[in-house]
Amino acid sequence: MNAEPQRALAPGVAPPRRIDLGDLVVRQWRPEDLVPRFEAVAASYEHLHPWAEWLPEPPPLEQQRAFGDAVASSWPGPDGGCHYGIFDAGGSVVGATGFHDRLGPHALEIGYWCHVRHTGRGIITRTTEALTRAALALPDIERVEIHCDEANVRSAAIPRRLGYRLDRVEERQVRAPAESGRTMIWVIDGPLAR
Repeated sequence: MNAEPQRALAPGVAPPRRIDLGDLVVRQWRPEDLVPRFEAVAASYEHLHPWAEWLPEPPPLEQQRAFGDAVASSWPGPDGGCHYGIFDAGGSVVGATGFHDRLGPHALEIGYWCHVRHTGRGIITRTTEALTRAALALPDIERVEIHCDEANVRSAAIPRRLGYRLDRVEERQVRAPAESGRTMIWVIDGPLAR
């Protein structure tokens, strides 16, 4: 039997539910985001699927509903994570990001994806920078990590651009079609250089 991982976020401690970045808003998913989130994932399926083990096939609306209900009902969510939508000034979904609390004490992992029609605009870099700052401002959080497959060059550019250091590369089972089976572990354990 696997033991539940020790969480980094103590009871009553959580990152902000909303971060304003001028022309972008990063906020906790709400129930009314169901259809826009579903449409963004569906439109981006071919772009995300090669790298996303969580997206082995186009998700049905009901699967998105279950996810949305779970992450909107508590903060952090039932999985210990904090899941955000990324919205442009008009309120359209341009991506998603969040914290995974699965590394043990004092550390959070950031994950992200971008809507295929909004890639190459710095959206994920800006939101990851904001989330990194928010995480390192939390009590007892000393380290933030980003994990991505070695072959996912675009994803690896984000932590590199923000001054994370490549801590190690670990072998792992291939879980998505384009993966190499080598996961890069990017770490920052001090203030961002940017």
